[in-house]
Amino acid sequence: MATNAMTTATSGLSSGMVTLYNKNLLKTFEPLLAHLSFGDEHPFPKNNGKTQSFRKLIPLEADTTTLTEGEPGDPETIAEVEVVATLKQYGKYVKTTDLLDLTHFDLTIDRKVMMLGEQGRESIDAVVRDELATCTNVIYANGKTSRATLTATDKLTTKELRKAVRELKKNHAQTFADGCYVALVTPDVVYDLQDDENFIKVSAYQMKEGILMGEVGKLFGCRIVETTQAKVFEKAGASNADVASVIVLGQYAYGYTSLTGSNPRVIVKPAGSAGTGDPLDQVSTVGWKMDGFAVKLLQPEFAVRIECGFSA
Repeated sequence: MATNAMTTATSGLSSGMVTLYNKNLLKTFEPLLAHLSFGDEHPFPKNNGKTQSFRKLIPLEADTTTLTEGEPGDPETIAEVEVVATLKQYGKYVKTTDLLDLTHFDLTIDRKVMMLGEQGRESIDAVVRDELATCTNVIYANGKTSRATLTATDKLTTKELRKAVRELKKNHAQTFADGCYVALVTPDVVYDLQDDENFIKVSAYQMKEGILMGEVGKLFGCRIVETTQAKVFEKAGASNADVASVIVLGQYAYGYTSLTGSNPRVIVKPAGSAGTGDPLDQVSTVGWKMDGFAVKLLQPEFAVRIECGFSA
């Protein structure tokens, strides 16, 4: 994370102004965190190090052994695997001069906070996205066998989604509260998928069911959520074709943790707050910071990655 060597503390602002800027940051930061929306939150108490230990329980096998009358038999052993995540800090800041602040029509502190909120939201969501993209259950579109063989014509179809749903069912992945899994897709993939006659657009059922943020439709027990943050492997396919990553999730596939009470916050340093480091009161900074955050796939078998091409 970048730091401002010129200043060490917020100064020159009332607590009310700092609170207002933090509220403005959160208004911009929180919406559209598509990849973060479907994980389980595990708060992490302060002053307890920076390593979160998750426990992944191994499902018990079915047992058809009959009991002997009066004998309970041997106890079953519950197995678990430890999954460790390390909290990290994230943040960024912008630096402007007093002359720019005085002459630029739109570059107010509020506008800077909104811009940084957008960057912070996309940054944290990208951290989650990249973790989800490490899942090892992979389906390549159109029967291809590797990313390098995919072309723009190997588009996502209902067949790949049905395969993903089948895989999740076979792995005993639970659906979300509405009985569906969730697929996170790019707008390019949605564009192609909407040509499928089986695609049910969200307007066909929105009055009957609650709608997820970014939801555009549904197919075979899978709700389609569109996000511009969905991962694309640029020029990774055949003839340098871009390859889209579609993440299909069951419940409890991943978890995330942050320091208890820790929210992304804005840090404003007005011109002159740096003392001799800014002798002519010329430089101000505005930044965002997340003090501690981590995400981890906890049940990788509850996630499927579909890789496909898409129309230009």
